Amino acid sequence: MSIPKKHIVLLTSEFPPLPGGIGNHALNLAEYLSESGYKVSVIADQRDTRSKEAEFDNILKSNIYRVAKKRFRSLMYLKRIWICYKLSKKADVLVCSGKFPLWVGAFLKSLVKAETIAVIHGTEVNFSNPRLRTSVDNSLRRYYKVIAVSNYTKSLVDHLLLKNIRVIPNGFSISKGDSKLSEALVLSGSPKLLTVGNVTERKGQAEVIKHLPKVLEQYPNAHYHCIGFKTEADQCLALAKSLNVSKHITFHGHVSHSELVNFYSVSDISVMLSQTTKTGDVEGFGIALIEANYFGLPTIGSKGCGIEDAISDGKSGLLINASHTTEFINAMDRILDNRDEFEAESKLWAERHQWKNIIQRYIDYIEL
Repeated sequence: MSIPKKHIVLLTSEFPPLPGGIGNHALNLAEYLSESGYKVSVIADQRDTRSKEAEFDNILKSNIYRVAKKRFRSLMYLKRIWICYKLSKKADVLVCSGKFPLWVGAFLKSLVKAETIAVIHGTEVNFSNPRLRTSVDNSLRRYYKVIAVSNYTKSLVDHLLLKNIRVIPNGFSISKGDSKLSEALVLSGSPKLLTVGNVTERKGQAEVIKHLPKVLEQYPNAHYHCIGFKTEADQCLALAKSLNVSKHITFHGHVSHSELVNFYSVSDISVMLSQTTKTGDVEGFGIALIEANYFGLPTIGSKGCGIEDAISDGKSGLLINASHTTEFINAMDRILDNRDEFEAESKLWAERHQWKNIIQRYIDYIEL
């Protein structure tokens, strides 16, 4: 007679179909746990009434509870807490991922029977505001278990001396449909540099732009392609114009995942020179770099953030000091001169991070 699997409640600050690293993590965690036989209930906010969330939720294996948008956000917070309380009273495990969920899980710990597990990504444990930082620290101390998505993220809470913390890297998944080119894509430039992510200070597109004048001296036809919401694209374009490199940059905006495959497949190097902002916003991992590796695309990323766990330095890509132009150009040279070796190692590195492999590490810790 088989023993029934546990009921797991996942409270997350983000959830697809809209993009976001925490949401992508939550979706894959929920679906792969469901495939492994667990009953999974996900609590998430309704993020956009136009994004067909209900249609998206209906095809998932896990049960999704959306908290509808309210004029007063405090009512949404209370509704989230109430749903989480009701579900967690009878559940076995409550997993909390994202800033607000960390506080909720800590608050509910003594009120529910579920074992509480916090998943920390980066920014939510790196606030510059001392009060917010202290509140998160105190919340983490109340959890039965804590999972950090990178060694860097773990280092942000080392001062808490947590004995119940484990590092499990982010995973990625590629569907059969997404792994095939949907159409031939022609991108300008040689070499073609690619950054995938919201155009913001944290993702570091501006840092790449600062390197372009020197890059173009060595690679006159180089072109920088940016995929993602154009949140701070105007500022980046103004910087590019001031450096006289705007003709070598294209902001493509947000594209579907199937379209993104085409960009990965025809680019030469994936770049993410992430920065920590004044508010403490930090790159906790950099899963887009692993996705790029899956298609044989080597990577260049920043030291001093979670990207250090997303790149196998010298194999799947290279880690550099983000503001050092010479290091950036040297990394480009090394990858382009040894493309076959980097391509082979990139694919091997990506395979290790597929969710089908990562999920067992979550199950082992949940069942511990």
